[in-house]
Amino acid sequence: MRKLLLTMTLALLLGVETAPAGPFEDGSAAYQRGDYAEALKWYRLSAEQGNAGAQTNLGVMYDNGQGVGQDKAEAVKWYRLAAAQGSAEAQYNLGEMYAEGQGVAQDYGESLTWYRQSAARGNADAQVNLGEMYVEGQGVAKDLVRAHMWFNLGGAAGASDGGQDRILIEAVMTPKQIAEANKLARECQQRNFRDCV
Repeated sequence: MRKLLLTMTLALLLGVETAPAGPFEDGSAAYQRGDYAEALKWYRLSAEQGNAGAQTNLGVMYDNGQGVGQDKAEAVKWYRLAAAQGSAEAQYNLGEMYAEGQGVAQDYGESLTWYRQSAARGNADAQVNLGEMYVEGQGVAKDLVRAHMWFNLGGAAGASDGGQDRILIEAVMTPKQIAEANKLARECQQRNFRDCV
């Protein structure tokens, strides 16, 4: 599984210059300067006001110990709040926490739930991680067809290792399995990632 990353979205970066200054924008500007103590202050204020982006970023700061002592349980708390609001990044990060047992008991079923929600929002890394879970049988039965489908989708969405992982498992799949996986990937995309298992 991949390490957690703080990804400032393009909208966030552009929003710093075009939106009126507020706690979230002030936190983002401070974070970009490397002033984590200041970023923490502003993100906390914005997070407490319900901003999912600030909640996610605050979770990452606790997760990585930036401007605050590392506290995985506190990171989970903030990820969970943002994930409940539909933040694909927070959902992905929460999936990581459950997969690795950081701040929570390791639980592949919970990890799977959060990765699926993030994948449904187009998160390429969550899609690849779902493929890995199907390869390993973590929280699901081993299923190379489903793994291939998710690697295919993740690779198409921009995860560099998605295409590589798909090629690796093709070596142990039959042509019929590969065709089925490609069909499932197309159907999943046509449904905008809804109800893809």
